[in-house]
Amino acid sequence: MAKNTGRSRSSGGPSSSNPKESSFLGRLARRVLIWGGALTLLAAIGLGTAVAVTMNELPAYDALKSSQNGQMIVVRARDGSELVSLGPSYGKWLSYNEIPPVMRGAMVSVEDRRFYDHIGVDALGLFRAVYVSLTTGGRAKATSTITQQLARNVFLNNSRSMGRKAREAVLALALERKFTKDQILELYLNKVYFGGGAYGIDAASRKFFGHPATQLSTAEAAIIAGLVKAPSNYSPTADLDAAKGRGEVVLGLMVKNGAITQEEADRADIADVAVTHEKGQNSVRYFTDWALPQLDMLLPDTNEPIEVWTTLDPKMQQAATSSIAANAPKGAQGALVSLDRDGAVLAMVGGTDYVNSNYNRATNAVRQPGSAWKLFVYLSALEAGYTPDDRVMDEPVTIDGWSPQNDGRNFAGQIDVRTAFAYSKNTVAAQLGNEVGFGTVASMARRFGITTPINTKPAMVLGTSEVRVIDMTRAFAAISAGGTSVEPYGIVKVTTSSGQTLYEHKSARGQVLVPPNVAAGITDLLQTTVATGTGRAAQIGRPVAGKTGTTSSNKDGWFLGFSSGITTGVWMGRDDAKPVPGLSGGHAPARAFADYMKVAVSTRPVEQFQTEVKLPEWQLEPDDEAMQGSPDDYYYVDENGNVVHPGAADQGDGQPRYDDGSVGPGPGPGAPQMPDYGPGSGPASGPAPAPRAPANGAPPAASDDFLNRATGRSSNEEGQRGAQGAGNSAPSRPNAAKTPTPVRTPGT
Repeated sequence: MAKNTGRSRSSGGPSSSNPKESSFLGRLARRVLIWGGALTLLAAIGLGTAVAVTMNELPAYDALKSSQNGQMIVVRARDGSELVSLGPSYGKWLSYNEIPPVMRGAMVSVEDRRFYDHIGVDALGLFRAVYVSLTTGGRAKATSTITQQLARNVFLNNSRSMGRKAREAVLALALERKFTKDQILELYLNKVYFGGGAYGIDAASRKFFGHPATQLSTAEAAIIAGLVKAPSNYSPTADLDAAKGRGEVVLGLMVKNGAITQEEADRADIADVAVTHEKGQNSVRYFTDWALPQLDMLLPDTNEPIEVWTTLDPKMQQAATSSIAANAPKGAQGALVSLDRDGAVLAMVGGTDYVNSNYNRATNAVRQPGSAWKLFVYLSALEAGYTPDDRVMDEPVTIDGWSPQNDGRNFAGQIDVRTAFAYSKNTVAAQLGNEVGFGTVASMARRFGITTPINTKPAMVLGTSEVRVIDMTRAFAAISAGGTSVEPYGIVKVTTSSGQTLYEHKSARGQVLVPPNVAAGITDLLQTTVATGTGRAAQIGRPVAGKTGTTSSNKDGWFLGFSSGITTGVWMGRDDAKPVPGLSGGHAPARAFADYMKVAVSTRPVEQFQTEVKLPEWQLEPDDEAMQGSPDDYYYVDENGNVVHPGAADQGDGQPRYDDGSVGPGPGPGAPQMPDYGPGSGPASGPAPAPRAPANGAPPAASDDFLNRATGRSSNEEGQRGAQGAGNSAPSRPNAAKTPTPVRTPGT
């Protein structure tokens, strides 16, 4: 029995251990269930608490309706008309009942077909996404519900982090607890982004189809609903075929979801949907791209919708766009800037087509100006003493190994400054630049607003330094303003949507850049260029002053000029700087200038230019000076600084007098000598002879020797002036080059 008992225990050994093991596993399972349940309960409590807290912190429904993301900017033209709307556009808020049922059905079908069944987060869709991921090895892709998208759009960003996803889920659950499904769908359809700055279905409908969302057809609703997935890819204004293709997909989902019948889908012919082309998306955008960034400096920080009133003239802008499009050579680009006399930008074209290329060649591109740069060369020469009538030599010249050539390889010999400029003689410009100094020319360009680097090698006189169109136009505008600086501007004022003024442009007095005689002289040269020179194609039937510019191998063509207070600069060329056959400043750019200016000045009175050169006193010759006033106006001071008038208070002794009538230093025995005023003056020169009394009894005029002493001019210098002839010599210039021979011929 013992064996049997032992055998029984032996055979029963394994079975006797099973209850213990089963008991352990049971206890473990119970513990897992208990702890799991507890953790789940705690998580549920935590989630519920988070949702409750979030729900209490959510804004009221009316507050959510009024909230906006981003700043709306309406840009207005000179006449107050709307040029373009930028930034987010919200359209009119539509209540749930105002939204067409077909629009509601389209959005639910494509974005969240279980919208009316879930609690804010689609658990069934999430589980399905996880299952697909586990069975296929791919990444789980769960589509956010409409409520989650609303939470993200209103309260969060587009980060893909798990933390953001968790906050999005909590917000979605809170939204579902606080608002009804109809309210959530109303918020979503009025706030979701559809591309092109349009937020909400009404803004999208007006932007893409030109009518309110209350009038949406089935096909239009399908296209709008399809935009949410990828607004930039399916935008009707960017890719109409892609937008319509996506709309067909949405129609199919609407049928599948029961939003419409198959018959209704068949009647909705998406192919026939007409899309409205947004206005202001062509050349006017070059202007807004230049002007609007200036708001960062002009305005305080604000997110309130604003209206920007600009200087742009719609009629002139259209004329500018047409002139560039009509005259730019095939394969070439064109740019135009037009300024009013106070610097207001009336028109700006940065290229032939903004949609194809938004690069602004009017304000950003730098190109060589060619002979248009001679404006600064001749300004420097005129300021140094030249006049339009001075004679110069058009002949071969070499400067530091550089030998410029004229267009046509010929030389005219002796011509005047006016002709040399009008026919753009390179050899004369080179000689003038060498005489006044290349650094002087560069300084003149800087003075007139050129902001790009300037080289000072001899060839710089022919425009080898690159410039911007707007800078060159500004320089010519300063000439139109009589030699006074002009600052381009495009924004007149900025107001809020309620009418409060945030900024207003204030005109500033321009700085005098050159004397009036220099401005008149260069205007004379510019007018001759258009009348008889290289710029004849720019004639418009009224006075025009301007200059052509053409670079080597016809890579760039320029024309810049002004008439009736409007200054316009035109450039043409290729972006890759390759030659353009036949391109020259006197042809296509000059014709574009004329086409535009005929429209721009049509309502303005004809204005004649001030071209009479009135020389400053330091340039006047003795004979000219004698006509400027009485000899009694001459005076000098003694060694103590007292003023002495040579012909004052004549008492018959011919002595110069002080202002009080007492005798001053001058002629007569023992009289003190005059102060030293220059070469030939002083004690070594001897006393000055008394003024010669005229026979008619008038006050005696100052003697020549007295004038020599008073002005610091030696008798030798005076003799040389007499030999050269009054009115035909110029003051010496310290920068005059020794070689080649000065360009102005002596004795003429």
